[in-house]
Amino acid sequence: MKFTRRDVIRTTAGAAAGASTPVASVNRFVGSSAFAQEGLTYKPEEGAKLRLLRWSPFVQGDEDQWLKNTKRFTEATGVEVRVDKESWEDIRPKAAVAANVGSGPDLMFVWFDDPHQYPDKLLDVTELGDHLGKKYGGWHDGPKQYATREGKFLGLPLATIGNAIVYRESWVKEAGFSEFPKDTAGFLELCKALKAKGHPAGFTHGHGVGDGNNYAHWLLWSHGGQMVDEAGKVTINSPETLKAIQYAQELYKTFIPGTESWLDVNNNRAFLAGEISVIANGISAYNTAKVNKDNDPKLAEIAKDIRTTNLPIGPVGKSVELFQVTTAVIFNYTPYPNAAKAYLQFMFEDPQMSDWITSSAGYCCQTLKAFDNNPVWKADPNNAAYAKASATLRPNGYAGPLGYASAATMADYVLVDMFAKAVTGQATPQEAMEEAEKRANRYYRV
Repeated sequence: MKFTRRDVIRTTAGAAAGASTPVASVNRFVGSSAFAQEGLTYKPEEGAKLRLLRWSPFVQGDEDQWLKNTKRFTEATGVEVRVDKESWEDIRPKAAVAANVGSGPDLMFVWFDDPHQYPDKLLDVTELGDHLGKKYGGWHDGPKQYATREGKFLGLPLATIGNAIVYRESWVKEAGFSEFPKDTAGFLELCKALKAKGHPAGFTHGHGVGDGNNYAHWLLWSHGGQMVDEAGKVTINSPETLKAIQYAQELYKTFIPGTESWLDVNNNRAFLAGEISVIANGISAYNTAKVNKDNDPKLAEIAKDIRTTNLPIGPVGKSVELFQVTTAVIFNYTPYPNAAKAYLQFMFEDPQMSDWITSSAGYCCQTLKAFDNNPVWKADPNNAAYAKASATLRPNGYAGPLGYASAATMADYVLVDMFAKAVTGQATPQEAMEEAEKRANRYYRV
């Protein structure tokens, strides 16, 4: 089976068949004031043109619907919007450069608490954030924390990209397990059994913005460790962290070689090539197999065999997962702030947001509570593990406050590197913890 990166991202949203908006729905925006809704109106500047930079999609229905919604906006306002995209790993440095140089796209989709690294470079959208929250049942708290600072919205929480266990059911049964283990001890035993059967696991220990961070934070939090305490004091060098590292070392022995260099796309590739049995990923891996099954018998077999579930619960006794949050921000250097705010308002309103969530096929989880009942979450049993990502996530700065330090520590992959060095033998667990402690303190002492 030939499988490329293009195949990974060329995923069409299978559940999006009914997502297109009727012409009547579009017409209620076109030919009249597009934003005369409940008293909040932003009149785009004369001659306004916008540029948005977003991350490359892993589910093609996400991008397709966003572009359709953007076209609706242009038809309603006359404001052209150019939508560009970059790889996940390139978004963070591109945003930092734009913020510091004061030039670049008008709007961007950024990751996690990155807005807290350059809050004074972003347009205040508190009025719009409050309006949307009031109209659509409130924001889910986790995504809102990433997008707000001192009570003000630095951007609008756009989506949570959930992360769950994706596995081959037949191989799990072949390994002697009738169901997927719900705790970390059972999970380790399953991975050992799968490795013995020639079906290794594979979790990202490399600088994957989503998968690398999600996995590392789950390892730490599930064993009771934390980067900092409530006051922001670095506490990574702890007995709980040591237990997390020791567990990671045992789990790593069951992996396919090379996971320490993986980025976000690699586990998708290996899983869909039939090389590994278990990954932690968004719905994209399953969607790729499902929508391409008619053209590839092997992908059809994989799609039929895939199941998803939430990550196992560790000694801490409860589910603690990071999940990928993306926020739509407007840089304050834009010459068209009203047009930019009008664009975001349009994209977050119904039916645009409903259509986008549906077309994303379980990949992009809503941040506004009114959209929690989107039919996509019941359209396929495998979508259920991702349905509550925004409601249940734990922000990466736990247990301290979000801000420059938490954002910079994540951007520097301090936690990811700690686990990678320990599991590969580049450092002892104690050495890895001490190095992580020193690196984190560089930011938390600012």
